Amino acid sequence: MRSLFSGVAGLKVHQTKMDVIGNNIANVNTVGFKSSSVVFSDVFYQTTQSSSGPNKESDVAGINSKQIGLGAGVSAISKNISGAGGSQATNNAFDCMLTGDSFFITKNAGRTYFTKNGAFTVDADGTLTTSDGAKVQGWQVDPDDKTKTKPGPVSNLNIMAPENMYTDPEATTAAYMSGNIDKTDTQLASGSAGRTFQTNFYDNLGYEYTAKFNMKQSSVSDNAYYIELKDILKDGKSILYTATTNDTGTTEYTATGWGANVTTEKQDLSGVGAPDITDGKLTFADNFAFMAVFDGTTGKFKSLAADGADPAYDSTGLDENAKIKKMFLNIGGKSPNPFKNIEIDFSQMTMFASSTSSKIESTMGDVDGNGKGKMKGTLKGASIDSSGKIYGSYDNGDLKLLAQIAVANFKNPAGLESVGNSNFVETMNSGRFDGVGKDVTSEGGKISTGMLEMSNVDLAAQFTDMITTQRGFQANSRTITTTDSILEELINLKR
Repeated sequence: MRSLFSGVAGLKVHQTKMDVIGNNIANVNTVGFKSSSVVFSDVFYQTTQSSSGPNKESDVAGINSKQIGLGAGVSAISKNISGAGGSQATNNAFDCMLTGDSFFITKNAGRTYFTKNGAFTVDADGTLTTSDGAKVQGWQVDPDDKTKTKPGPVSNLNIMAPENMYTDPEATTAAYMSGNIDKTDTQLASGSAGRTFQTNFYDNLGYEYTAKFNMKQSSVSDNAYYIELKDILKDGKSILYTATTNDTGTTEYTATGWGANVTTEKQDLSGVGAPDITDGKLTFADNFAFMAVFDGTTGKFKSLAADGADPAYDSTGLDENAKIKKMFLNIGGKSPNPFKNIEIDFSQMTMFASSTSSKIESTMGDVDGNGKGKMKGTLKGASIDSSGKIYGSYDNGDLKLLAQIAVANFKNPAGLESVGNSNFVETMNSGRFDGVGKDVTSEGGKISTGMLEMSNVDLAAQFTDMITTQRGFQANSRTITTTDSILEELINLKR
């Protein structure tokens, strides 16, 4: 009896569906898992009588065919690739969640895989990897423009390569002075020793230095302040001379060969002369002193006076067409020279009343933050932005582009084949991966960091399918037991 075999076919397909449901439920908390569903179809029919059309000559009507079905089969087991799973916050900087139909690209033992599981980490070589040891693929930094990545064949992302562990130092080329001078401040009075202020800067090797200046009021003008370079220090010691004490207790001073001065224009550093040293006091042979001149009406900074080497300078004769807002600090005289000309801006200073107290501050870089210089940077951490670009953060404040995670898109993502570990491989029906990948934002997607995409299994739907599958299996088993009863009655005919 055909019904016996139809019942068996029904049991098999419902068993297959139950296997799929069981797998879905088992992976309800698997990161990046995509649920599957089963589609049934009827199978081969046995035709006991073929159909025939009406015949007007014989006056016979048409007859439909008579067919007996032989059960059900599995038509398809499809994956719900486009359905997004829930997001889970992990606060791990390397955990990534994709939106859209894109896939992360990984490579393991020479084979390329695609996954939605963004639980990444860094191995001992500094390479971005998945939890199962596959290497995440992406693009490297463009050698011609370090602020961009260069799309091309994907490769391993060695974000902690030796060249990424540090950033180069830079010499300071600009600084500006700020603060307020109270002309009644006795520390700045013309007959006093003056007030010391300093500005810090870096050389090309990343060493930090301090330029020491002295300021005091002009003896003939309340609105002009004499500024004189005093010394250049490193770690609290002058770089312009060394001091040694001989056996008699006398201190001897020896020039190091370095020189320094301040000028109105950039100077060739090789021509900067060394200062004269007398009892530890420096006299800069080719040094220009300046006067900082303020507007006595508004208290605003007015100009630097380049001819203000005389402390008795009178600012009332300042030429309005010769205003100077900046001066250059030049250090040189030896080779190789790691220093650069430093432009010091005084235009941010004011001369307002402040209870006889003055405050002078120096900031590296110009008012826009350019030219501040920096010491060598050591990598302290990394972050990933929404386009998959990976940036390294360094202890000197640098933020450097290290690489970019690329993604893959397929014309038919449901055609990908699952191979375990939340990985997929391409098939003939999924479309081909071009080996280059895409920027995730080019398809309208993005990467969210510190989050993971969880399974897209809908438990309510799975339990409902489980009920219908159980009932379907139960009904098909009744077909078999009923057929068995009929066969039993047939055998009993002989009694």
